[in-house]
Amino acid sequence: MVFCGMARQNKNHYLHFTKKERNGTSFLLVIILLVAIIPILIGVFFKKEIPNVLDYTNDIAALKQKEKENAYKKYDNNATANQHEPYNSNKVYNNSPVTLHPFYFDPNTLPADGWKKIGLREKTIATILNFVGKGGKFKSPEDIKKIWGLKTEEAEQLVPWIKIAATENTSERKFEAPFTHTENKRPIEIIDINIADSATWESLPGIGSKLSQRIVNFRNKLGGFYTVDQVGETFGLPDSTFQFIKQRLNLTHKDIKKININIATLDELKAHPYIRYHLANAIVQYRTQHGNFTQPEDLKKIMLIDETVYSKITPYITIND
Repeated sequence: MVFCGMARQNKNHYLHFTKKERNGTSFLLVIILLVAIIPILIGVFFKKEIPNVLDYTNDIAALKQKEKENAYKKYDNNATANQHEPYNSNKVYNNSPVTLHPFYFDPNTLPADGWKKIGLREKTIATILNFVGKGGKFKSPEDIKKIWGLKTEEAEQLVPWIKIAATENTSERKFEAPFTHTENKRPIEIIDINIADSATWESLPGIGSKLSQRIVNFRNKLGGFYTVDQVGETFGLPDSTFQFIKQRLNLTHKDIKKININIATLDELKAHPYIRYHLANAIVQYRTQHGNFTQPEDLKKIMLIDETVYSKITPYITIND
């Protein structure tokens, strides 16, 4: 009996926790719980942001846009000499060619005031004057297209108005045989300027193969000559040669190819030597705004067409089919 009572007492002793032991066990459990929970709490409250690829893409796009705006700003400052206002990203900058007001001129002798009257930019004028000042020469009207800063459309407007004074050292004299009034290649006869072929033109004194072909090409582009004096406008034909052969030229066939200004396209109009781009564009724009021309005299309502220009082109135009 005593033994059994001692055994039961020992058993209860091993299974019984004192208050101190219970407190210690509870504290230990709290520590374990905190150790398990703290990493989770750190992940929730101190979440590390992962870089977003889309953010980098947006940054790159914004950088490219800024570079583009800077490029526009630089171009505008270089293209407009009198422009000093700050660049505005909301402003639409006009980089289109300027509207010129040309007149007949020689680019080798035209002063700065003349270029300004035409309407060129100051920097372009400075480039031209610098070229001429250093001994440069415009040998043909098309040479104006080589000027840096002058747009193609602007050069096209100027080419028909350029008249370069003849010099002693022209390319034509290098290729054409020297001309003398006593020279006789073959028997001379009166020729009709609207039907003569290149071989017939070459039979005239002072007219070589190159000049004869130029005269024929010029006549074809015009649509035919309406006066003998038009032959003298052929590029490279010396006036002394023209004056000598003029008495051998005749005009009996006056069939002129006309252009219907109510239906002709810009390309068809500008191909004519007397119209070219500047007048062709003005005619098309007027037709678009006001409708078809009712009479050829309506062309005089266009600012670029004065009485001289009108009388020159009127034989080649029509308003009828």
